[in-house]
Amino acid sequence: MKRFIIIACAVVLFAFSWNLLYYRMGVYLDLSPDASVTTFMKTDETTIYMEEEGTFVPFEIRGVNMGVGIPGKWATDFAIKKETYLRWFAQIQKLGANTIRVYTILHDDFYNAFYEYNSQREREGKEPLYLLHGVWVNDYILYSHRDAFDDEFRQTFLDDCRTLVDVLHGKKSLSLSYGNIGSGSYRRDVSRWVIGYILGVEWEDYTVVYTDQNCAEKAGYAGTYLYTAPEASPFESMLAEVGDKIIEYESERYKQQRLIAFANWPTTDPFVYPLAIVSVGLKEGTVDVEHIRKTEKFQSGMFASYHVYSYYPDYLDRMQEFVKYPDEEITKRLGEIRRANIEYRISLLKGPKIEDYLSPENYVDSYGRHNTYLAYLKALTAYHTIPVVISEYGVTTGRGMAQIDRNTGRNQGHMSEREQGQAIIDCYQDIMAAGCAGSCVFTWQDEWFKRTWNTMHAVDLSNTAYWSDYQTNEQFFGLLAFDPGKEKSVCYVDGDLSEWTEDDLVSENAGMEVSMKYDEKFLYFLLYKDGFDEGAETLYVPLDITPKTGSTYCEEYDVPFERACDFLMVIDGRENSRVLVQERYEVLRAIYWHQYYVLNPYFEENTPESDSPVFVPINMALKLEGLLPEKNMDVPTGESFETGKLRYGNANPEDPAFDSLADFIFSGDYVEIRIPWELLNFSNPSDMTVHDDYYECYGIEDMRIDELYAGIGSADDAGRRIPMGVLPLKAWGKKVTYHERLKQSYYMLQDYWASLEQGHH
Repeated sequence: MKRFIIIACAVVLFAFSWNLLYYRMGVYLDLSPDASVTTFMKTDETTIYMEEEGTFVPFEIRGVNMGVGIPGKWATDFAIKKETYLRWFAQIQKLGANTIRVYTILHDDFYNAFYEYNSQREREGKEPLYLLHGVWVNDYILYSHRDAFDDEFRQTFLDDCRTLVDVLHGKKSLSLSYGNIGSGSYRRDVSRWVIGYILGVEWEDYTVVYTDQNCAEKAGYAGTYLYTAPEASPFESMLAEVGDKIIEYESERYKQQRLIAFANWPTTDPFVYPLAIVSVGLKEGTVDVEHIRKTEKFQSGMFASYHVYSYYPDYLDRMQEFVKYPDEEITKRLGEIRRANIEYRISLLKGPKIEDYLSPENYVDSYGRHNTYLAYLKALTAYHTIPVVISEYGVTTGRGMAQIDRNTGRNQGHMSEREQGQAIIDCYQDIMAAGCAGSCVFTWQDEWFKRTWNTMHAVDLSNTAYWSDYQTNEQFFGLLAFDPGKEKSVCYVDGDLSEWTEDDLVSENAGMEVSMKYDEKFLYFLLYKDGFDEGAETLYVPLDITPKTGSTYCEEYDVPFERACDFLMVIDGRENSRVLVQERYEVLRAIYWHQYYVLNPYFEENTPESDSPVFVPINMALKLEGLLPEKNMDVPTGESFETGKLRYGNANPEDPAFDSLADFIFSGDYVEIRIPWELLNFSNPSDMTVHDDYYECYGIEDMRIDELYAGIGSADDAGRRIPMGVLPLKAWGKKVTYHERLKQSYYMLQDYWASLEQGHH
C-alpha cells in the first residue's frame, strides 16, 4: 500500500510538473531539429498568396474585426461563450468574409469554437474561416512615461508573442491573473487557419518620439528572420526584434511560419507632413515598416497594416484648407517663435513627404467625388514595397457624432444603418481601387462599454457596460446590434400603440396625455391630444430631472410649468422638433465653455441662474477649435452640432421603412418618441444617476434620483401652467437584458460582396 501511494504521488507530481513546464512555462524538446519549416502564406510587392493544392494563388483578405464585449460585461471579462462564437462565425461567413481578426489572446472558448467550426466546414468540403491574430500592448504602458525598451513594454510584448504561438498550436495553459489576456487550457491546434499576425496597436506618437530620442543608441537590429535598414529608428528596431522573435519561436518549435505585420495608423504613418498638420499637434512621429526587412529564412512575408477611417485624422483635407492662408497670415497667427519651433520638429522627422505621393487625379473616386480617403490610400500603396492591408475601416450607427467627413459624408456617428452599409461599401471600393491587398471591417458587434472623447465627461465610465448609450458613437460600429429586451424591446417608435397600457400614464392635461416607459437604451414617450394636427399644432413636454435646479417658465416659447423643469421637448412638425435644456443644466457650457462660449461660466457673474427661464438647444462638440485660430481672439472657433434635434421616422427594425436614427413618429392623435438617456443628462441610468448642479460642484458630479416628472401642454393652454406627473425610476443595476439583431448594413454588404463573386456590382 505504501509503495502504491508513493508511485501514485510520483505520477501526480510528474503530471503536475509536466503541465507546469510544458503548458505553462513553454519548455520543450526539439525532437526534429532538421525538419523543414513550412508556410501556406506568401507575399510579393503587392499581393498576398495562399497555397491551394501545392500552388500559391492570390488571396484577398476580406475580413471582419471582432471585439470581446457583450452587454453587461467588460472586454476583460471574456464573457462570450462557445455557442455564441459558433453562431457568429457562421453569420460572418454568410456575410461573404473569409477572415476574422482579433486583437488579443481570448478565452479558450474562442479557439475551441473556431476549431469546431472550421473542422466541420472542412468535413463538409467547404471553405473555412481564416484568422488574423493580434498581440496587444497595454494602454497603461503605451500612454505612460515608459519608452518602448522598458521591460514592461518590450519584454511583455515578446512574452505575449511567444504565448500566442503556443495558444494557436494548442499547447498552453493560462490563468486569469496573466496580464490583460484571456485564460484557459488551450488544447486545440488552430494554426492551419491562421494566416498571420498583426503585432501591436495604434501607436501613441509621443511614445514613438520619446523612444527614438531616449534610446538613440538602440537603433538597428539584425536577427535570423528580420533585420533593419540603416535608417531604422529605435522604435522600428524594437518592432523588428519582436517580429523576428515570434517567427523564430514558431519556426523552431512548430516548424511553421505565417505572415507578419505591425499595427499602424495615420498618426504614426511613414510620411512627413507640412506645417498644416504638425501645427495642430496631429503628427509628431513616424513608424515605417519599410525599414524592417526579411532574410531568406523568412519564407512567408510581411504586409503593411493600417487602420484608416475617412473622417479622422483627415490630414489631406486639413492640408488643403491650410493652403487658403497666405504665408504671412500663418506666421501672424502662429507667432514667429511657435512657427520656428514647429518647423524644427518637422526637420527632425525622417521620411518621405506626403506631397510626393499625391496627385490631383488620385482625389477623384468612381462617383466623381473629391475623396481624400482614396487619395490617402493611394499614397500608402504607392509608397510601400509590400502589400497594404487596411485592417480597420468603417462607420458607426450611434446617434451622437464625433467627426465629420466633409468630402463624402462618411461621418463618425449620426449615420443610419442604411447609411452605414453604403459607407462601408464605398470605403471598400476605395480600398480596392487603391490597390490594397485586403481589408477588415470594424467591427462585428456593438460594444456597450466603449467611450468617446466628446461624451466620456458626461457618463459614469465605471458602469458603461450596463446600459446602451446611443449618444456615444463608439459603441455602435458593429454589423450586429444588441437591442434591449430578451426577445424584443419594451417599445418601438413605429406608430403601433399596442405596447402601451393605462399603467404607463404619467400626466393628463385638458384632453392631453403623456405616458412613459424605459429600458436600457431609451426613455419612451407616448403623447396624446384629441384632434391633434401634426402640421399646425405644437406640443410641449416639460421634464423635471434634477431637484437642484430648473425653471417653471420657458421664455422662448412662453410656456409655464407646474414644477421647475430642466428640459423642454418641443414637438413642432416633422422638421422642427427638438429637446431644449435649461441653460444652467447645459453640459456643453459647463465642460467646453472655452471652445464654444466667450465667458467662463464658473465666474460668479457669468453663472446661469438656477431658475433661469432660458432654454437652449442641446449641442455636441465636434471640433474644439478651428484650423488656425487667431491668437487672443474672443470669438470661439469650436464646431458643434445640435444633437437635441429630433428626427422623424419609423424606428421598428421589422418595418420596411425602418430608420435606425428615428426619434419620433406621428400616428393620428398620438406622437411616439424615444429619447436616449444621456441626452437628458443621465450619467448612469442603470443606477439612476444624473448630473448634479455643475456650478455647485464645479464640474460634473453624479446624484441619484428615484423619480422624474413630465407633463404635456400646447398653445391652447394660453398661459396656464402645465401640470406634471411622476414617473418612478427603478435602477436595474448589472442585470441587463438584450437580444441580437443583424443591422441593415450587414445585408447590404452581404449583397454587395455576393455581387462581386458573381462578377457584377
